[in-house]
Amino acid sequence: MLWVQQRKAGRDTDWRAIARLGPDVVRLIRRLAVDPAVPRATRWWLVALLVYLLLPIDLIPDFLPVIGYADDAIITAIALRFAIKHAGFGALERNWPGTADGLASVLSLARIRPPDTAS
Repeated sequence: MLWVQQRKAGRDTDWRAIARLGPDVVRLIRRLAVDPAVPRATRWWLVALLVYLLLPIDLIPDFLPVIGYADDAIITAIALRFAIKHAGFGALERNWPGTADGLASVLSLARIRPPDTAS
């Protein structure tokens, strides 16, 4: 999915940046889960997501090609949307450990539109 996204944007494929997104997203979720500015209920949901992602038990087993990892990606996107709705976009930006391009990719994949800064 990330490869397709980079191709659509007219960029060369940066495999290192793509490989770095997974760990960056996990670090983002962990940081949001311990951020006291994030509402407590949202932090609990993020902790539950981390447990789900780290446990070997999934809704769809990971050994199935393509769809095995789709459940993780979909659940993560839903959780990020939930976190932004309740904690605000600033919390996401403040806790993002990666590059600006990486954040843009994650937002695009999760279909999250950044707030307009031109006001």
